[in-house]
Amino acid sequence: MKMITAMVKLHKVESVSDALLEAGILGLTTYEVRGFGKEHREQVEVYRGATYRMRLKPMAVLMTAVTDDMVDKVVETIREHANTGEISTGKVFVQNLEDAMRIRTGDRGDSGLQ
Repeated sequence: MKMITAMVKLHKVESVSDALLEAGILGLTTYEVRGFGKEHREQVEVYRGATYRMRLKPMAVLMTAVTDDMVDKVVETIREHANTGEISTGKVFVQNLEDAMRIRTGDRGDSGLQ
């Protein structure tokens, strides 16, 4: 089992999540974050006459746990649907997942994901 964590642009969340559902994932968690990577240039924003310098960019994190046979399909689906062709489009991380358990039934391992 693997935990796949992807950081994508906020406006890409819907298309990525729709594509992941079509690809067969069984669950997805998302949340909004702010951060910077290699391209951490400040942006200047003006709001109600006040100037703000913004270094932390808004992004979304998508997390899903999948069986080993789904990893390549999920990673490629994310890349295809999150890609903007621009700098700071995002990242995908794949981590080993030691175990999973469905609380309601006590099912563990791959069956805990289903």
